[in-house]
Amino acid sequence: MDAGPRLDDHQADPVMNLHGTPLSPRARYLHDLMTGAARLAQRVRLLPDLFEGVATASATHSLDASQLSAYELGALLPAVYRVDIENGDAVDARWEVAKEVRKRQPLFTPEACAALFDAMTGQRADIRLGACALVRCPAGAPLDRLADPARAVVERLLRENRLDEPFSLLAAAGLAGLDAEVAERLTAGRGPLAVAEVELLLGWDAAQRALFAEFVEEISPGPLYRDVPPPLPDARERLSALPGYVAFVRSTVEAAAARVAAIHAGELPYRAEKAFGVGEKGTIGRAVRIALLRDEPWLPGPLERLVRGVAVAPTKARTLPSQGVLFEIARAAEDHPTPEVVSALRAAREETRHAGVPKQLDRKLKRIEPALADRVEVAFRLPDGRVRQALGEHTAVISIEGEVELSWWHGDRKLKTVPAAVKREHPEEVKRLRELAKQARRQQATLVRALEAGYAHQVGPPYRQLEGHPVADRLIWDFEVSPGVWRSELGLTVPDVPVRLWHPARATPDEVRAWREIVQDKELRQPFKQAFREVYLLTPAEEATGTYSNRFAGHVVGYHKLYALFKQRGWQAGYLGPWDGGHEGEARRVLGGGGWRATFLHDYLWHGEDGYATTGEVRFHRMAEDGWREARLAEVPPLVFSEAMRDVDLFVAVASIGADPEWLDRGVDGLRDYWQSYGFGDLSENARVRRDALARLLPRLAIADRCALTDRFLVVRGELRTYRIHLGSGNILMEPNDAYLCIVPRGSGDRVFLPFEEDGGMLSVIVSKAFLLAADTRITDPTIVRQIRP
Repeated sequence: MDAGPRLDDHQADPVMNLHGTPLSPRARYLHDLMTGAARLAQRVRLLPDLFEGVATASATHSLDASQLSAYELGALLPAVYRVDIENGDAVDARWEVAKEVRKRQPLFTPEACAALFDAMTGQRADIRLGACALVRCPAGAPLDRLADPARAVVERLLRENRLDEPFSLLAAAGLAGLDAEVAERLTAGRGPLAVAEVELLLGWDAAQRALFAEFVEEISPGPLYRDVPPPLPDARERLSALPGYVAFVRSTVEAAAARVAAIHAGELPYRAEKAFGVGEKGTIGRAVRIALLRDEPWLPGPLERLVRGVAVAPTKARTLPSQGVLFEIARAAEDHPTPEVVSALRAAREETRHAGVPKQLDRKLKRIEPALADRVEVAFRLPDGRVRQALGEHTAVISIEGEVELSWWHGDRKLKTVPAAVKREHPEEVKRLRELAKQARRQQATLVRALEAGYAHQVGPPYRQLEGHPVADRLIWDFEVSPGVWRSELGLTVPDVPVRLWHPARATPDEVRAWREIVQDKELRQPFKQAFREVYLLTPAEEATGTYSNRFAGHVVGYHKLYALFKQRGWQAGYLGPWDGGHEGEARRVLGGGGWRATFLHDYLWHGEDGYATTGEVRFHRMAEDGWREARLAEVPPLVFSEAMRDVDLFVAVASIGADPEWLDRGVDGLRDYWQSYGFGDLSENARVRRDALARLLPRLAIADRCALTDRFLVVRGELRTYRIHLGSGNILMEPNDAYLCIVPRGSGDRVFLPFEEDGGMLSVIVSKAFLLAADTRITDPTIVRQIRP
């Protein structure tokens, strides 16, 4: 049989060098398809070699571009531009390469950069891609070779009035020597701040302008499915180092604040929504983003004046000087929140007279405050929220020593409710104080999330900013008392030495046990689960799979509850449902100060009106030069791995249908086996820590003589029956025949100190059920009595 052309033929040839880049056999094959050099017959015969002997007739699988290097992607992009759309094979190959470009960061040799600009002079002229190449050419773009094609592209775009990519166009104008012509078109009719921004860029070279275009693209992405890579991950940081830009940022924010102040002072006429001219909203938003990113010390004052000034008219009108600028600043705060910008936006929300603005700001603040928790280098500046205010003969106190509480005092006597005289004489102050207490609770929650996020950071957060804060006093800290020697203490008590949050993964088993005893004995309510924190170590099975973990795969969970947990724990995920493209999901969380990303796969499971999901793999990616690259689990820092897996364990433990005692009555037949296996099966790490806490707690309980712990159950001896409460799901079996007992938690019952999970958590549920069942003859709820009495 005629063997025909094979991949071996490509491998036997001298290595193909395209635009200064040696091509692998796969890259050469894709290039040949796009340029028409490969025949369809060759394509079919090459498949076995491309996939190590796995023959397939599917053209799609043969065109996988995910293994191409960053330089190979850059070298192939000129061919992507020149594909003949009548050639089906070429279009397929083009699609696969372009798809990979949209996900990764291609790199260009000078030759590839020049070839791309030459290709852009044809029918398609995506000036954005040309600007991308300028900042992805490590050896430097060949400016002399780019001048002519850049001039042809710029002149064509100006003739066609295509100014939708102004900063990429300005970058190409720098190559073409057409600055004056492009600047005239870009500044016509624009406000002075926007004009000043263009004038600043005219003093930069083409590559610096292209970097600015990256920044703009990151803030306001263009149309989907363009053949351009994602913005450079460090574009903002690099931009802030360019000549004059930080000074421009400051002058822009201060000028905007001064203009609004002049409107309020009557020095400039007030027209609703006309405080700023064309293009100025974007200029101000970009300046604020860079200032927030850099956490500039001069920013809080002018930014607060600007935010509060644009939120309210200088008259009694319900209009604003500029909603657009107000919301642009709020969007900037979502990217780079600081405590000061949060306070300014809250003040604006209270002061505006526009009916719709408070609701929109509330939605944005719900996103900003969790984002602040992930920015641990600034989050610890949050005000602690403590307030003490006299109102006549009474005093209002907001305390944060445990739970945030608004209390009322008359002298040294604490009152149960708001005094009638205060309600009558100071109704607005009572309303304000209640709002301040809510705000203090939000700040406390943000601070706690920031502390937890600090575990996975590669650079130690500024924990010393919390000295004297009640939250810090209830946490365990590690102090480096001598090089490489760490000592743990309760509270920030050791000055002038490096400090980090204590984590059980870094402690010996004896030390972990000792701290758990201290927390239990002192009845210390820690802000988050620290002493009893779960630790997730890499297992032999995960070492064998290499790049993914199936530890939490195969569970059935309530989808709506799962999605709510994603949002609560700072994971980003698209919403799934019974529609096209709504069945496969990825939840992602960035950890390690931006250096690592965890991905949790899940699939939507449609069963009638209830929405379920099945859980899949957990994978990790490391930020590399060309974007996120999948990493082996053994390479992931232990605390990054442990904290990500802890979240996924939480998702399963809380959202699993096996943890719902009522599910059996309404559930789907095909899922009952899973409900049974999860509800009474082996314990997760989360449940094992719960068992350890119960072992310490049981001797202190009034029902201790009626309880015993086994490997998976808390066994409770009642007068009528003996009950086994599963330590993972809280589900109950009754002896002697293991009949299922359904009890829906409705309250905490007996008040017992629990080291964690106090408010409705599973530990609280299990203890409450134990107290109830130990006195089963006193149960009056007919739904329970029917089940336990023979």
